[in-house]
Formats: sequence, C-alpha cells, structure tokens
Amino acid sequence: MTLAELPSGPLLAGALLAATGCVSSSALELYQAADAPCYDRSLEPQTAVVDAHLHFRPFGGAEIPFDEIVGYLRETGVLFANVYGIGQTLPDFSSCTYYLDCPGTPLNPSLDNDLANAAGYEASPPSDVHLTLSMTFPDLARPATILPEMRRLDEEYPGVFSWMGEVNLVKQAVFANGRGAVPEEVLDDWAPFMAALRERDMPLAIHSDLGNDEDPTLYLPLMEAVLGLYPDNDIVWVHMGLSRELTRMAPAEHIAIITSMLDRHPRLMLDISWRVLDDAYFSDPEARAAYVPFLNRYSERVLPGTDFLASRDKSFTVYRTELEVTSRILRYLDDTAFRNIALGQNYFRLLGLDYTAPRVCAGA
Repeated sequence: MTLAELPSGPLLAGALLAATGCVSSSALELYQAADAPCYDRSLEPQTAVVDAHLHFRPFGGAEIPFDEIVGYLRETGVLFANVYGIGQTLPDFSSCTYYLDCPGTPLNPSLDNDLANAAGYEASPPSDVHLTLSMTFPDLARPATILPEMRRLDEEYPGVFSWMGEVNLVKQAVFANGRGAVPEEVLDDWAPFMAALRERDMPLAIHSDLGNDEDPTLYLPLMEAVLGLYPDNDIVWVHMGLSRELTRMAPAEHIAIITSMLDRHPRLMLDISWRVLDDAYFSDPEARAAYVPFLNRYSERVLPGTDFLASRDKSFTVYRTELEVTSRILRYLDDTAFRNIALGQNYFRLLGLDYTAPRVCAGA
C-alpha cells in the first residue's frame, strides 16, 4: 500500500494492519509527509508507536532472534524502536536467563550484545520499522574503558550506533550479582566519553534508582551529581528513577523531586518504560490523578518504552502485553502530550530524525 492509496481522513493504523497483515512502509512515510492525515484517538490504538527502551538481548541463555523481535514491532504497530543489548551479562557457565534467579552469580561487563545487535541489524535492516542502535556495554565505574570500546564499535560498524544506554549508575536489583552503585568519586573521570557523546549528539540513558521503600531518596545525590557535572549532555533518566525496590513512595513526593530536576536541568528527559510503573503507581486512580497533570505539563521531556527483555522463554504475547501495560497511562494524557510521547515527537526531536508525529484530530 502506498501513501496515495491510503484512505483520506484519520490515519487508521488498524486499517493498515488489516489491509497488509503488518505495518507497511507507508506508515513510516506518513511520518515524513507534510499532508499526513490526523490521528483519531477515538478510533486508533492508544499504544505508543515508539519503544524507546527495548532489549533485543537477554542477560543469559537463548535470545529471541533479531528478525522475530522486529516482527513483534510490526504486529503491534510500533514503528520506531531503540535496540538495546544488555551491557552486563551472566557468564557462559551460568544456566540462568535472568540475574534475579542467580544471586551470587556475577554480572560481567560485555560488548558482545552490542556486536550481536549490530550484526543482526546489518544482516537484515528493516525498511518498514526505524531502529536506533544503542551502545549498552559501558561500565560507568570504569570510565577509562568506555572510549576504546566506542572506537571498536565504530570501526566494526561505522555509523550504526546513535544512542548509549541503558547503563547502570545504581541498580539495586543487581547488587546480589556483584554490581554496586558507581562511586561518586569516579564521575569526574566520565568527562572524555561524555564529550564524545556531545560531539555526536548521542543521548545517554541511565538507570539510577532514587532509593528504596526504607530510604526513598538514598541514591538521589548520585544522579544530581551527574547532572551537575554534565549539563550539556542529553540524559534520559529511565523509569523516572523508580524500581521494584521503591513501590510505596508518595506520588506527590516523587513528582516534586523530578519536577525540580527537570526545571534545573533542561537537557534531562525521562522514560516511563517498565510495567513496574503501572503496577505500583499509574494503575492506582489516586496516583494516576497526580501523574497525568505532571506528564501533560512536561510532555516534551518524556519517552515511552516497554523494557521488554528478549529471552527465548518469552513470546509475542508477552511483548504485546508489555506494550499495552506500559501504554495505559497514555490514554489519559491530553492531545499535545499524546502526540509528543506516544506518537513520537519527542523521540524524533531528541535524535534529530526526519519524522514528524501526526497531529491529533480535533474533537477526537
């Protein structure tokens, strides 16, 4: 189906799926057309067309093949995605797929998943889904190792990578696997690779837990220090600092903290990936009533994502469910916020992509 063959009026993603059996390249063309039809929220999916946080590789064990994951995107109407690996992997001798199943087994920094993702992409780059490949290998506690590995990826796959992350500043879930918080004293030593990211206009997505239920802001000073040292870098704070260890924070307290940080750090963005946010916060009507006005107000600073992990024990059904769950909050947003977040305008602006989100139909 070509752009000229599309029906006039609202952009019917469902009609595209019905007509073609998958998302066609025409759907991408619509995001580059000056006269693209509007998006009718009353008729069309309320799920995001961008998955800015998608792990194409697992921590260990067998992975879902690259082309199969791309097929998941087609089948769900996701047109744009970040291709994350996993920068800290379980050793080959481990029989575990997920680190939580193997406390005491070390997670080791590795370039392997980034190389595998690049190989998968170059073997069959899709024409109907736009993929952004990410460098996920960095060990932020050993910053001297980062630039040499960046150069290696550039040499082997020139021009392929345009994002960095998800990288861990502090992730309490992996403490039992030998990966502690990055010491604050090494943050000054990030300067060389942070300069390289600025030169390349490459965003950095950081996992940095705010704290835990016993001490909700325990690790906030670490993220504050990074933002203070590197104000000119585009930094995405994944999961808004929330985690399984922090599920009982008062929404008003959380919103006050991230509002202050957004106001003081104009290049900071948030991602609202991971179903934990919906399970612990957004699904509660009182909490949702607090977060929706916040997301509307700061709608130019937010990215969507699933945080799906492509281990072979998962399937398309799991991905579709993760997309639906992480997109639930989007249906409550106003039209401007929905366009910025769900329809991808923030993502395009951050990466400098030649795409424009369709306008939302008036009165839809």
